[in-house]
Amino acid sequence: MSELDDLYQEVILDHGRRPRNFHALPGADRVAEGLNPLCGDHYKVFLRLEGDRIAEVAFEGSGCAISKASASLMTGAVKGKTVGEAERIFTAVHALITEGPDRADPAELGKLAVLSGVSAFPTRVKCASLAWHALKNALHADAQVASTE
Repeated sequence: MSELDDLYQEVILDHGRRPRNFHALPGADRVAEGLNPLCGDHYKVFLRLEGDRIAEVAFEGSGCAISKASASLMTGAVKGKTVGEAERIFTAVHALITEGPDRADPAELGKLAVLSGVSAFPTRVKCASLAWHALKNALHADAQVASTE
């Protein structure tokens, strides 16, 4: 197993067991929901904006370790970013987990690069991307429930 594979497993387990920013966010400007009806993953993403910058971000809900870990990593990555920066991160992470590590710049992704391990398990891509799709809807104030189906 490669060093990145080991790190992937370690980070997924850590964030799955002890997710960061896992709570409702009173006073959120935007809230979006993500649901995968086939596996049961279900999350809400909360944003509080200050101008164009994400001042606070949180999530709540339930799902497998991969979906929870991905949501936890996501909140840490986008907090303090502008809406445009968060959209670019979404695009890079989506390419990483759907198309593999050759499709994203690891330097741009930082800690999020550990999610590259998901691309090796096509059935888990939907788990890892659900909260990200909810984030995208929240960034655009889109009230539709995000789904990876």
